Amino acid sequence: MTQDISATTPGAPPQESPGGAAPDPKRRLAFAVVLIAGFMDLVDTTVVNVTVPSIQRDLHADYAQIEWVIAAYVLSFAALLILSGRLGDIFGRKRVFLIGMAGFTVASLLCGVAVNPEMLIVSRFLQGAAAGLMVTQILAILHVVFPPAERGKAVAVFGAVTGSSAVFGLALGGLLVQWNLFGWEWRPIFLVNVPVGIAALIAGALVIRESRAPQRPKLDLLGMPLALAAVVLLVYPLTEGRRLGWPAWTYGMLAGALVLLAVFLAYERRRFAKVGSALVEFGVFRSRSFSVGMAVWFLFWIAVGGFFFVWTLFLQQGLGWTPMHAGLTAATFAIGVGIGAGNAPDKLVPKFGRNVLVAGGIVNAIGFIAFAVLVAHYGHSLASWQIIPVHIVSGIGFGLIVAPTLDLLLGQVPGEQAGNASGLLNTVQQLGMALGVALTGVVFFAQVANAAGHATDEATPVLKSALSGAGVTSQSRLLDDFRTCVRQRADSVDPSKVPAGCIESDPKTAAAFGRAVARADSVSYSSGFRTVLLLDAGILVIAAAGFLTLPKHSRPADATAVSTEPTEVTA
Repeated sequence: MTQDISATTPGAPPQESPGGAAPDPKRRLAFAVVLIAGFMDLVDTTVVNVTVPSIQRDLHADYAQIEWVIAAYVLSFAALLILSGRLGDIFGRKRVFLIGMAGFTVASLLCGVAVNPEMLIVSRFLQGAAAGLMVTQILAILHVVFPPAERGKAVAVFGAVTGSSAVFGLALGGLLVQWNLFGWEWRPIFLVNVPVGIAALIAGALVIRESRAPQRPKLDLLGMPLALAAVVLLVYPLTEGRRLGWPAWTYGMLAGALVLLAVFLAYERRRFAKVGSALVEFGVFRSRSFSVGMAVWFLFWIAVGGFFFVWTLFLQQGLGWTPMHAGLTAATFAIGVGIGAGNAPDKLVPKFGRNVLVAGGIVNAIGFIAFAVLVAHYGHSLASWQIIPVHIVSGIGFGLIVAPTLDLLLGQVPGEQAGNASGLLNTVQQLGMALGVALTGVVFFAQVANAAGHATDEATPVLKSALSGAGVTSQSRLLDDFRTCVRQRADSVDPSKVPAGCIESDPKTAAAFGRAVARADSVSYSSGFRTVLLLDAGILVIAAAGFLTLPKHSRPADATAVSTEPTEVTA
């Protein structure tokens, strides 16, 4: 699941006019528009996860193509993070935001009318790129339209709402597929963006104020392709490596990404020294608190990114729930997010400061540990009413972190570096999620494979009893086929595919065979999910300890920056 820290990249952040000009009277309407944009983006990062079987069936897609449908969005979005912020600085944040919104709406329409997997993949690339243009302008727009006294709360509310919207994507996807509106199956998950996007585009054109950097920076024609290439080389093998079996070239790409990153950083330092303008400006790293906080933020998203990856996989493939059942149960996580995020910015952070983040990490870890205990105890019989309380606890911890962290970390850098810093945090978040998915995938599926023998032993008595009840006396072949089936399913990179060894043609035994396979899946997937939950809980505890290194409160950088910064160019 992804929460986007809407950000602009380098360049002086927008400020209100000197002399305390009156706040923008349309600021709340503008806030509603950018909130819709952030919500749409995050819904579309997760909504596909619960519609995979429907897309596969309708488009006759293989699992590799479905993984590309998911990865294409993340890849193109991550690649555009740094570039799009700079484009907003140069050409205007409102203009780039509206171009991104228009592109996102058109790409959503193309996704919804896709006639084959290839068209859907290309459309998802376009959709992610448009989201990158759109979403990375949001923090800059909030800086323009809100005065300092209201800005922190606006950023926190945006983080809270978008942080929970990824979970709503799971519920929305499940509902739309289950309802099968107009017989369109999965297509409404994309088509719903079209009327919403058109309305937001019109409203944004009317209520958002245009702004640019006070000193118009120059396009970095070499730095932009270097940054794009480094991100692609890093994110692609992380998202595709497990499915491909981690061939040698994926490690080569990771090594190449590190080399390109070093070249990019060296070039940016040199360019800034000569020209005074760069895609990444390094003044933010003079703040030790910000640098450490960024590392902790990276750890946090490794943990929750990994959790979101296997969460619905466990609910649907492990427990055999329908997309709607899984989606509605997963949505209860958002209740906890609302509780945590709703109280953190205004009520808790002013009093307890960084300790709110520490508590958030610990509470989230407790929720994961409690989830692991439930899975270990109940296994395949786990019910929604048992999961909902631990979802709420985990969500509260998540909300306590995602709502105030951006404002707290940006408070550790000078006001003129806020845009640059938030762009770096956004990039770090995306890379953390990609790494979390990659690492979790390796751990989860390795544990599923390791548990295959135990899963077979657990489910074999169930199969024997069912076969005896059906009057089947010669069971040895079926039991051998069953063991083969469980092993093939555990070793498969496509959890939705039915291996050849699992197809039982005899209708007299097919039902019993299928129930036994489902029981074995629940055992092996439960083992893998427990391992992931405990691993992620450990990472969250480390992240909580890392938050202790931050100053207790965010210093009011903006309050001292207004009189010394150049006036933001607005229209």
